[in-house]
Amino acid sequence: MGRIGASVDGDAARTASVFDPAAGEQTGEVVLASVHDVDRAVATSAGAWASWRDTSLTARTRILFAFRELADRHRDDLARLITAEHGKVLEDARGEVARGIEVVEFACGMPHLLKGEFSEDVSNGVDASSIRQPLGVVVGITPFNFPVMVPMWMYPVAIACGNSFILKPSERDPSPSMLIAELWHEAGLPDGVFTVVNGDSVAVNALLDHPDVAAVSFVGSTPVARHVFERATGSGKRCQALGGAKNHAVVMPDADLDAGNPRTRNRAIPAGLLSRQFVLGFTCAAAAVFLAAAAELNRLALELAPVALAVLLGYSYLKRMTQWSHLGLGVALGLAPTAAWIAVRGSLDPRILVLTAAVTLWAGGFDLLYACQDYEHDRAAGLHS
Repeated sequence: MGRIGASVDGDAARTASVFDPAAGEQTGEVVLASVHDVDRAVATSAGAWASWRDTSLTARTRILFAFRELADRHRDDLARLITAEHGKVLEDARGEVARGIEVVEFACGMPHLLKGEFSEDVSNGVDASSIRQPLGVVVGITPFNFPVMVPMWMYPVAIACGNSFILKPSERDPSPSMLIAELWHEAGLPDGVFTVVNGDSVAVNALLDHPDVAAVSFVGSTPVARHVFERATGSGKRCQALGGAKNHAVVMPDADLDAGNPRTRNRAIPAGLLSRQFVLGFTCAAAAVFLAAAAELNRLALELAPVALAVLLGYSYLKRMTQWSHLGLGVALGLAPTAAWIAVRGSLDPRILVLTAAVTLWAGGFDLLYACQDYEHDRAAGLHS
């Protein structure tokens, strides 16, 4: 079991446990920053910004390109850390890293994006011009469900623009951020331009209140987003705070349920259901609710059930559940849509009963086998010992 620090080491007075969600086992502990630790981190970042803001765009971009190459080279290492501490499957984790690297590539074009504007003779004897300048020390507070991609929405652009950046990642999966800090250092970024501060609400509030922090970007739940926005703007900071989402898929009476994405060959309704399984459901892009006209309910249920049957439980169920509990889960999965059907329609299509039995048998009889296979696959990938 290892201890995870930060770019600016804390005093280790407080720590939090880090778990492998698949096994339910503690794999390490992270040192939580105090207010004093945050003060030191901001001072270091402010000192680095004084010279970084005067570094030419050409030199900044050269470091961005180097970081992009390192992130691409270590994309599997980042994905394994995501899977080990967040729990999403390895393919999901690889996709997350790929989406994040795309933002780094966007930031590599910053010399063009930072061009100012000049307008001649906007009035009698008046010309107008604009320039873009860095703000100073900026902070990113990011959630546990995308420990690589969401921070990459923020720091590549902020750093390319000449700001110094402090990342406060989730204390649940801090290791990817620590590897990112190492890659920035290897790419040649000056010390202090990118800083990781691991912590909980103590660190968050200290960053929001600090007078030398110029701007804050946040992604997370809506209640916390509201708190971050009110506290940051209350102290005069620029702030963008992105909260949670609940997506409803509306199936209209004239909908073609067989249509879908011609490029991926995904049919619309099954693909919508699978979006709920992406990242274990911890994503604001998931279709959590399906709404349909009464005439389409019968067909919609028949479309969704086979897709739900194909969703396999992973390694954590091998550790935590017996085959009998799988059977109970299957009954629950089968009875829930049956009860909903009766409540909506007042009657029951016999085919729904068949699907209920199929769900029960599938979960009880086969899922343990798939869990074993899933575990062996992950172990071969180096995710489990």
